[in-house]
Amino acid sequence: MTLKYYHAEPAANSLKSMIPLKEKGLEFESIYVDLHKFEQHSDWFIAINPEGQVPVLDHNGAIITHTTVINEYLEDVFPEIPLRPRDPVGAARMRYWNKFVDEHVTNQVSMHGWHRMVGVIARNIESGEFEKLLEKIPLPHQREKWKTARSGFSEADLAESTRKIIFACDKVEEQLADGPWLVGDMYTTADINFYSHCGMMVNRMFPELEVDDNYPRLANWRERMEARPGVKAALEMPDHTNPELRTFTGHAK
Repeated sequence: MTLKYYHAEPAANSLKSMIPLKEKGLEFESIYVDLHKFEQHSDWFIAINPEGQVPVLDHNGAIITHTTVINEYLEDVFPEIPLRPRDPVGAARMRYWNKFVDEHVTNQVSMHGWHRMVGVIARNIESGEFEKLLEKIPLPHQREKWKTARSGFSEADLAESTRKIIFACDKVEEQLADGPWLVGDMYTTADINFYSHCGMMVNRMFPELEVDDNYPRLANWRERMEARPGVKAALEMPDHTNPELRTFTGHAK
């Protein structure tokens, strides 16, 4: 068996599937893709994933993309250390929370990250060179996102995004009244998903929310997450981010 994991820094999407690999104790070849050098849009990487996005899992030549799909695949192929409930109801609840994070959380946090970090990168690229880089981005909506990051997201969009993040934190805080994890007593990929995209960075990105004071269950949950060996191991993976850009640790795809 050979497992290869193409990824960027241990945050957001790259962290989301890194944690299950570590939690399950799987041996894999770590292949770093430098997003700041646009390696995700280079010919060698496009040959692996035509969408030009990380992470990518290569299992014996089978290419699996998109983190929620990767994590479901890992559960199907390596079920010995489960991160998905065995019963249908529990699995459905886990998938509900993954769907909520994917559709209502990820893009909202990402917008702030792109505004704060990717915008700096995009504005430091000369105009002619920037247009050449845009031409190499396979997905049209990603090209538009890079353009918007260069010009800056509107204050109205950022404010609406923040409101949705507050709603998500309120929702998770309420859910954690029913147990230590999002699906009750079992730690699942739903916890990994929310942590990777929001839980690990909400204090740093949105200090005005005062999470530790206003969301005590969420704060305690974050401590439980960061105490897990698999999470610790994933967070210890190399981080090549420019220190000046680390006010946010998410990364452009």
